[in-house]
Amino acid sequence: MPKMKTHRGAAKRFRKTGTGKIRRRKANDNHLAAHKSSRRLRRLRKTVEVSKADAKKITRLLGS
Repeated sequence: MPKMKTHRGAAKRFRKTGTGKIRRRKANDNHLAAHKSSRRLRRLRKTVEVSKADAKKITRLLGS
């Protein structure tokens, strides 16, 4: 059976931490930032852990 390939779209969006959790970026930090408050933008810059329900699917896409 051939090796499972990594889903390249998922690989660009998600990162695995040392402990095996999956992190993602928050939405709404890409553009149109002029009217968003600095506080909001600061919070959007941080990464968050993927929900437990999605983590299982994403782990498969990342091929690990």
